[in-house]
Amino acid sequence: MFKVLVVEDDRELNRTVSVYLKQNGYDVVGVLNAEDAYDAMYSNMFDLIISDIMMPGIDGYEFAETVRDTNKEIPILFMTARDDFESKKRGFRAGVDDYMVKPIDLEELLLRIEALLRRAKIATNKHIEIGSVTLDAEEHTAYLNGDEISLTVREFNLLYKLLSYPKKTFTRTQLMEEFWDAESASGPRVVDVYMTKIRDKFSECTDFEIVTVHGLGYKAVLK
Repeated sequence: MFKVLVVEDDRELNRTVSVYLKQNGYDVVGVLNAEDAYDAMYSNMFDLIISDIMMPGIDGYEFAETVRDTNKEIPILFMTARDDFESKKRGFRAGVDDYMVKPIDLEELLLRIEALLRRAKIATNKHIEIGSVTLDAEEHTAYLNGDEISLTVREFNLLYKLLSYPKKTFTRTQLMEEFWDAESASGPRVVDVYMTKIRDKFSECTDFEIVTVHGLGYKAVLK
């Protein structure tokens, strides 16, 4: 059973979210502020954190940054009334993985939690299986129908990134910043060359497709 920490100073919302998640199979601890959250984390191992931003004392940004200093992997979801872009940008820079604006749709919250836990499992296991395709990040190997597909390190990393976040669009610039050196003389269009190579190598695969998002970049779509 996954264990979730809910950090929310609105008692009624805290209770509502906690009860709903418990009804859907989660072990939940609800606290009203960051200080109590630190105490709870000291004595419990959580799989995911849901946190408000505006709280008495330590706010959500500082709380997220502190958590990230000690735990790089645990998913953090902000649940807040602040819907402006600057607040979202600050949240993601503090290390959160997802951001929901109040009022919260509980069914959507559940779906987002499931997605975050799925990604966290991929990150922990460093292993992806999608139909006939298997990727192992420890060995940098890829298999299709049991046969190894020869990939360069960069090709593997690009494919692993896209398949870790299906349907999420990554711009060419984002991919360049992550997988090319800052000193690289290559332009963003070099990403197109690599995507063409990956598509060719997985041309017989029927489990996913790398889709070009015109004017932006690429995403993986599972079939």
